[in-house]
Amino acid sequence: MRELTYNEAALEAVAEEMRRDPKIFYMSTDALPPLLAEFGPERVKATPITEAAFTGIAIGAAGCGFRPIADWRQVTFCFVAMDQIVNQAAKIHYMFGGQVAFPILFRAGVGGGGRIAAQHSQSPYSMFMNVAGLKMFVPSTPRDIKGLLKTAIRDNNPVISFESNRLLGTKGPVPDGDYAIPFGQADIKREGSDVTVVALAWLVHEALAAAEVLAAEGISVEIVDPRTLVPLDAATIRASVRKTGRLVIADEAGPTAGFSAEVAAVVSEDAATFVRLKAPVKRVCALQVPIPYSPVLENHVFPDRNRIIAGIREVLQAKAAVSAA
Repeated sequence: MRELTYNEAALEAVAEEMRRDPKIFYMSTDALPPLLAEFGPERVKATPITEAAFTGIAIGAAGCGFRPIADWRQVTFCFVAMDQIVNQAAKIHYMFGGQVAFPILFRAGVGGGGRIAAQHSQSPYSMFMNVAGLKMFVPSTPRDIKGLLKTAIRDNNPVISFESNRLLGTKGPVPDGDYAIPFGQADIKREGSDVTVVALAWLVHEALAAAEVLAAEGISVEIVDPRTLVPLDAATIRASVRKTGRLVIADEAGPTAGFSAEVAAVVSEDAATFVRLKAPVKRVCALQVPIPYSPVLENHVFPDRNRIIAGIREVLQAKAAVSAA
């Protein structure tokens, strides 16, 4: 199977969908040259630095029968368009009584690793998970980003694609031909029996590396990649935890009111899953601080394979302590 980078797979998904449907058009403060060369300035708009304006344009165009893609680039820049996102895009289908569809794809880079300091190293997807009316996903591989972007572009609802800054240049296999990955279907990236790790984006790869280290010690780690945050595949997460009895959640965002807290609640609120837990749930998240510019400090703030390994050891030792008691 051919290999593409994460960024190449995303671009391929957009280009294929634009060829398929002439009502799709693209807006960004930095128009992508390959798209501009193929589709021209009528369908690929290099906008001024006015995210609130082109987010609003996307909403209006979607209501008029188009299928816009609004690329905020870094998630930081969407904050100036919060009224358009939260009060308009998320609610407008409901407020129109379901009479009009508003198919919009919003794209945003998230996460650290780029040494671009506090404003541009955020992962604030839980803020948007709290808003009814939006779908969203966080792809971890080139195959996933292409398939999920295609699903998002074809969806008749506003969708946010949170794309890992760390993964843009990473390569992976991508199938030939047209395919789409349904929302709400988590992917088990590695099967195991001793502990479940639910991880997002870059931390899926760090979890896989951690699992390799622990496998040499006879510890079997199952890694679940939710892929979509809304809708969330709670059934797959719960089934994995019922099998292993232990849960570690790895998230590049901070822990407070975050995705990791939602996953912990999904597990603990289900009686059939909760009774199978052999240890408390462990969260491995970024520290709850603004992201530093210093490389050394940035590395300290974000979780990695070593902190995932430490978290796994902690839940395994918790079981041993309970047994000894």
